[in-house]
Amino acid sequence: MAPDPQPRRPVQPQRARFTSRAAVLAVVLCAIALSLAYPVREYIAQRRQIDQLVAQNQATSAELARLRAEAAQLNDPAYIEQQARDRLHWCMPRQTCYVIIGGQPAGRGGQTAADAGTPWYERLWHSVHQADQPAAR
Repeated sequence: MAPDPQPRRPVQPQRARFTSRAAVLAVVLCAIALSLAYPVREYIAQRRQIDQLVAQNQATSAELARLRAEAAQLNDPAYIEQQARDRLHWCMPRQTCYVIIGGQPAGRGGQTAADAGTPWYERLWHSVHQADQPAAR
């Protein structure tokens, strides 16, 4: 055998993968993560509260715009006059107005002709009987 041209190095034992430096680094990183967890949670809660307040502010602004439009409408004499005619049956001087008695009001279109001829107490008693019956499915 021929002598090796390069001398062999002694085999060093493998170093441990988890050293004390790595342990200290892991502890420091955990401490940083734990110290940041509460402020981040508070930040998220505050952002949620800010978003809710912004939505509430927009709803209030929309309501304010609606009320301003209604106030402007109520300052219009023609609108007030129309409301007085519709709601109070107000009639201007030198104007002929008619009120139809016995006609069906605009808001009660669901009443049938048979219901119109029956007294209110009979309709009430009939509705009580209907409410007592089991619902047909």
